[in-house]
Amino acid sequence: MLRRHLPLVLAAAALAAAALAAIAGPAAAQNAEIQNSDWDAVLRAARGQTVYFNAWGGDDRTNAFIRWAGEQTEMRYGVAIRHVKLRDTAEAVARVVAEKAAGKTEDGSVDLIWINGPNLLAMKQQKLLYGPVTQRLPNFRLVDVQGKPATVIDFTLPVDGMAAPWAMAQIVFIYDAARVKEPPRSMAAMLDWAKAHPGRLTHPVVSNFLGATFLKQALYELTPDPAILQQPASDANFAAATAPLWAWYEALKPNLWRGGRQFPANGPAERQLMNDGEIDIMLSFNPNEASGAIADGTLPPSVRSYVLKRGTIGNASFVAIPFNAAHKEGAMVVANFLLSPEAQARMQDPDILGALTVLDLDGLAPADARRFAALPRGAATLSNAELGRPLLEPHPSWMTRIAAEWERRYSR
Repeated sequence: MLRRHLPLVLAAAALAAAALAAIAGPAAAQNAEIQNSDWDAVLRAARGQTVYFNAWGGDDRTNAFIRWAGEQTEMRYGVAIRHVKLRDTAEAVARVVAEKAAGKTEDGSVDLIWINGPNLLAMKQQKLLYGPVTQRLPNFRLVDVQGKPATVIDFTLPVDGMAAPWAMAQIVFIYDAARVKEPPRSMAAMLDWAKAHPGRLTHPVVSNFLGATFLKQALYELTPDPAILQQPASDANFAAATAPLWAWYEALKPNLWRGGRQFPANGPAERQLMNDGEIDIMLSFNPNEASGAIADGTLPPSVRSYVLKRGTIGNASFVAIPFNAAHKEGAMVVANFLLSPEAQARMQDPDILGALTVLDLDGLAPADARRFAALPRGAATLSNAELGRPLLEPHPSWMTRIAAEWERRYSR
């Protein structure tokens, strides 16, 4: 990682330490004493419940993993999962907001949400979440909150136990080595490459999180002081901080796929363009996506992954329980199962899903550690050393403002 990003890493470490101090405070011993009996009560109340799990439904592999998790929780705990497939997490957030406005404080329609970033911030600020819950989940003790501070700090903001992490992610770029011999290793070089290969690069539409992250990644490299991204975006700082980004994008856009007049709707749609030979470089928030796509035939065997010289953005995905969820106990059981070594190892398997684990592998029991040691690593998957330490997500207000500004400039 570049030295200029070191203060951001140190800030993350300090925030993680503070979060750990809260976890290990005077109440921790008392919580440990009651945890077993409390969890037994949760399991009893959860039996027979159906958890309405609102999660993005745009990826077949993710959908299959959620189906498997539902089969396991129903078999083991009598808790079924109904996957409510979302196009955007904001759909579920809006539903909870509407229910609160209507005075529906119990028996809500949303039990569990896959969430992070601006949506998690909005729900937390508006007191739409049930909790704190993480310390009630037995498997949360396995989470690597020190080495992976994004498990307790989401987009610069402490989670405060109101959501449970279940997967780590980091931006990688995927390229077809049969057509690209030396991929661009910076966002500035990406512009030069696009000019030399017009139409062979694109990004998802910016209303999609992956498209917005493409712009955030560029902003990290282009803004004069990237440390400002750890503070809220404001009228006072936004224009100056993003001016180099928009200058760069103005030059890039005409050289994108279809002249920048059309964009794929999401990551899978972008992957289809690469599989069809229409583009040569794509981005993903899953470092194992390329290897998994090779295995299932949705990308050619010649694709490989890489990260930029200055690093790439990483974060954690969380599950959260709305304040008025009808099946809170069942939702806690599902959240706890997602943190089990069995579920985490299956999730990290590139042939299943390929997302990175949130667990501290050094702290696992030997049998559980072996689950991860036995996982295959495909030819297109980078090692942990190659991935490097991820860049911290900017404050969520940057993503919101960037998406709105892109819409203002380019969606006419």
